[in-house]
Amino acid sequence: MSVDGAQLWTLNQRLLGVVMDACTGELAELGLETKEFFVLAEVEASPYPAEIATALLLPKASVTVYVRNLVAKGFIRREIDDADLRRHRLVLTAEGAEARDRALAALAAEYDRRLARITPRDRTELQRILQEMLSPA
Repeated sequence: MSVDGAQLWTLNQRLLGVVMDACTGELAELGLETKEFFVLAEVEASPYPAEIATALLLPKASVTVYVRNLVAKGFIRREIDDADLRRHRLVLTAEGAEARDRALAALAAEYDRRLARITPRDRTELQRILQEMLSPA
């Protein structure tokens, strides 16, 4: 039986969607919408809105809206970039870091519930496969 890459991709997307849907309530309790969470989680790695848009495959205009919302909620702040005074970089606030960490913990717990359905050996193999798929060719 051949394995269809598109089917595997679709299954992976469905799994991620199910996990995210299961965490929607916890995200809402933290004051986060799903895409706001992704933006918040990306700020430290990509401190400029254009970088976040690229990393998350989101339109720049959408990222602008999410950034405004996160600033208004006190989760991030804009600071002048010392290297280029024309630019603003984004910085997580203490509240933002706490919200991000709690949201990540909720996602991890839900994903762990899904992982508990497979054997420890299969989890190890899944990790190996995913790392191999992410490694440079």
